[in-house]
This record gives sequence, C-alpha cells and structure tokens, in this order.
Amino acid sequence: MTMFLEDAIPDISKNRDDVIEKLVQFSIADMLLFWGQEKELIIEQEKIWEPILNWAGKEFSEELKYTHSLSIDDVQPISEAKLKIFFEKLSDKELASFYFAALKMRSLLLAAAFIKGAINAEEAYNASYVEEVYQAKLWGIDVESEAVRLETLKQLKEIELFLK
Repeated sequence: MTMFLEDAIPDISKNRDDVIEKLVQFSIADMLLFWGQEKELIIEQEKIWEPILNWAGKEFSEELKYTHSLSIDDVQPISEAKLKIFFEKLSDKELASFYFAALKMRSLLLAAAFIKGAINAEEAYNASYVEEVYQAKLWGIDVESEAVRLETLKQLKEIELFLK
C-alpha cells in the first residue's frame, strides 16, 4: 500500500484539478448522508456517524442534512466551493491518501475526518461498515465480505502509518 501511494503522488500532482473535481462530484452520494430505517441500525449510526457529521459540520462550516431515504434531493452535502478549498489545502501525499481512503470507505466525510486525524484507522473502518456489520448480525457473516472488510482495515492502517 505504501508503495502504491508513493507511486500515486506524481500522478496526483499532475492531475490535481481532475482528482479534486472527481472527489467533489462524489460528495453528493456520501454514505454518511444516507441512513437506514431499522431502529437498531439507526442507533448504531447515531453512535458512530453523528460525531463524524458534527466534526465535518464544524470543519466545513456547513449544516449537513442526512436522510433515511435514498433520495439525493433529501440531503445537504458540503458545498463544492468549500470542498475545493479543503482539497486544495491538502498536500499531494494527503490527497493521494484521501482519494484512496474515500473510495474504500465510500465517504468523503469519513476520509476527511481520517486524513485530518479526527478519527483513526479503526474508527474509520468501523464507521464505513456500520450497515454491513448490522446485516451480518441479522443474517450471518458472509466470508467474502468479511475478507474485503479486513483488507480495508489493513489498508486504512497502512494509510495512517504512511501519513505519519
């Protein structure tokens, strides 16, 4: 992972504007803005996601609105301008790490909290898999999904070390 990120830095540097634009477009579908409907899942999301959303709201000076539906019209993501400012302040190393972490976790908000040190790799991992872990408790563990989750945890820990 470290070598992959090191190799990605020159590409990030050459294509910063494109990378930032792709990340901004990804923000509307941020996983943390789309909550479940089951009471037990919502309790877990409140416990794990609300502190991250509160941090992000302060970091970006935005009031984030989430939904219990799948309608993009029901959410209020971070403004494009504020996201661009945030991304532009990141070093190439941080932006490469951010990009990979955001894709792995399906969330810019989680990646922002992770890259800025508001949460660590394990907390980021737990937050990114709240729904899958909830479903596994109901229906049993899927071996392939569990392997993917554990690989993600390993990669997030490597990113955390890479950034130090």
